[in-house]
Amino acid sequence: MTLASAPVDPAIKLDCVSYAPFRGEQTPFMQDLVISPEQIAADLAELSKVTRCVRTYSIDNGLDKVPELASKVGLKVILGVWIGRDRAKNALLIDQAVSLVEKYPGVITAMIVGSEVLLRGEMIASDLRQTIRLAKSRVKIPVTYADVWEFWERYRAVADDVDFITIHILPYWEDFPVRAEQAAAHVDEIRKRIALEFPGKEILIGEAGWPSRGRMREGALPSRINQARFVAELVERARRENFRVNLFEAYDEPWKRQWEGTVGGAWGVFDGWTRELKYPAGATVSDHPLWHLQLAGGLLFGLCTFGSALLALRRRPSLPRLASWVGVAISATLGGILLGLAAEDFLYQSYGVGGWLLQGSLLSVGIAAPILCSNAITSKRAMPTFRELIGRGEGAPLALPKQILGFALMAVTLLAVETALSLVFDARWRDFPFASLTMAVVPFWTVTLANRSMSSARPIAEEVFASLLALAAIYIVFNEGFRNWQSLWTSAVYFLLVNTLWRARSLPVAAMAPIMPAVAARAGLQPANLVESAAAASSNGGHPSPDRIY
Repeated sequence: MTLASAPVDPAIKLDCVSYAPFRGEQTPFMQDLVISPEQIAADLAELSKVTRCVRTYSIDNGLDKVPELASKVGLKVILGVWIGRDRAKNALLIDQAVSLVEKYPGVITAMIVGSEVLLRGEMIASDLRQTIRLAKSRVKIPVTYADVWEFWERYRAVADDVDFITIHILPYWEDFPVRAEQAAAHVDEIRKRIALEFPGKEILIGEAGWPSRGRMREGALPSRINQARFVAELVERARRENFRVNLFEAYDEPWKRQWEGTVGGAWGVFDGWTRELKYPAGATVSDHPLWHLQLAGGLLFGLCTFGSALLALRRRPSLPRLASWVGVAISATLGGILLGLAAEDFLYQSYGVGGWLLQGSLLSVGIAAPILCSNAITSKRAMPTFRELIGRGEGAPLALPKQILGFALMAVTLLAVETALSLVFDARWRDFPFASLTMAVVPFWTVTLANRSMSSARPIAEEVFASLLALAAIYIVFNEGFRNWQSLWTSAVYFLLVNTLWRARSLPVAAMAPIMPAVAARAGLQPANLVESAAAASSNGGHPSPDRIY
């Protein structure tokens, strides 16, 4: 991708950016949290290199120091007042905002009374209008209210009480998500539409941005490249057509992942942890800046997978079939390609104890599956049923390698069910675990293709899990739409696991009856002993027991 200009170029400063100072575990929900002036000053000093203005959303948590500190680095401030259901607190915050306006008249250029309070349903329009009029009567700078553009169309009367209209346009979050390639044009189209509906009112695009990480919504893909594209195209369009735009946002806010998933913490043009600009002028933009390390790790992992398969040859009297090596190659190749992406997902999608545990488990089974299954394929080790693993199977106890293989598949199945159900019941904030799940599921599928079990245990649990996954996958496909390749890929992996679980990993006695005499004759066994022999073979990794001569 070639851009006409750098996404953020210090030589041509941005008009304005949204600023929140929270780092690491700091959140605005910590009532006693006060961000130190030194932390805010450090941020504003960096921002002053790329923008002329910052927009704030609150004056709590130490943000009342922003105007003073901004004045020292030459930044203007659009001061936000965060109002909600508590009328007494609203009045107190407005009093504080009025004091700041009076104290820093050359720094604060406008006041935003409320941000998306109508969208959140925390105030009715009449109360909001009264609050705006009260604030407006006490200051000599322009006063506005900010909300998503649809709510300005729904509550048109609010426009009578503001000096200019502030609209939020986030193409990714639209009811019908917009692809990154059309996102900047979409923002401009909405701006023109609102301008026509409210003639005589200046329009400020108070929020416009694109996430650099997170799950897809239909065809809208969060990525570093798409974020850079959107910012560069929107800023260039704003300069060309002379309209005001405030980018959302200055810094990533990792704490938002708790409420909005990975995508919530990835809207900044600066990294939330390092506080460094994501797109320095002249630097190449890449979705995977550590691809060299990921490539080396993938190659090493592929070699380990083949090494695991080769280790099994020491216990085999003959070489595996070509089909077995094809299965090993598939597991090694997919694992090598996806390992770096799965590790990246682990780092960025984990939040809180539950998040780290889930993502860590997904990555662990994704790493373990190709190695275990490649060894199983060349060892002719078939999959045991879940019933056998928990001690209800018939026949001799399972060998340890076979137990490990079975419990690994059980872990993959449980994790797949958990992620599938979360994508059904809490889809908006959930990422698609396509990379780690593919690494984990495909190897087990190749084992079921290559090695047939002769266990007489019926895989009832597998049938239940498979049915649940199949229904969930069908729902996910239609709920997410056919333009969402992350959803389609993830659902395809669920269906592959369904196929793995539904495959007949047992051969019931009734099905064996027609072939028992012939097999018994070749084995030198009485038909009555055939099932016992088959069970013993299954417990021996699919091989005949050493005391049987075939």
